[in-house]
Amino acid sequence: MDEYQPVKKSVTGLNPVDHYLSGSWEALGAGAPVLVALAQLCSQAMVVRKPPNTTSVEGLLPEAKAILVAARQRGVIEVRGVNTAFDPAARLLAVYVELEEGQTIAFRDPQRPEVTVLFLEGFRQLCEFGLVMHHLHRDFSLTALGFEVARTISQEEVQSWLDKGTEFGLHD
Repeated sequence: MDEYQPVKKSVTGLNPVDHYLSGSWEALGAGAPVLVALAQLCSQAMVVRKPPNTTSVEGLLPEAKAILVAARQRGVIEVRGVNTAFDPAARLLAVYVELEEGQTIAFRDPQRPEVTVLFLEGFRQLCEFGLVMHHLHRDFSLTALGFEVARTISQEEVQSWLDKGTEFGLHD
């Protein structure tokens, strides 16, 4: 009788999405675990609707406010990484907001990765508060409440955070 017994890992705490992602190198390379978590936060906020007055602008992180101001015209937001970048900090998932058609701002800073992470945390908060909804893959948008809240924030209040983003056009 063979005495070797492989170690059995408990997977009882995993849900079906976890099982799929744990075996998919391609999904991991596309940032799927974080995108799935953000999408789940958005959908949870849609199901468990809070009364509009519970979403206070004062409770939002400054990075979250900056994302709202940047998105208040078109409402289109994308979370993506640049997996072909040489520098690891440049590959991190980041928040991209479409300012107007053909003009985008990326909230990422490869020289200061903390900036990229703080904006991603601000975006997470927007998902949690029901100000953003998930659509497809890495595509998100403001919700009706998100547009409403975004229009109450002055650009001057968040200008120093907006300045941390990098604007680029269609052909940049």
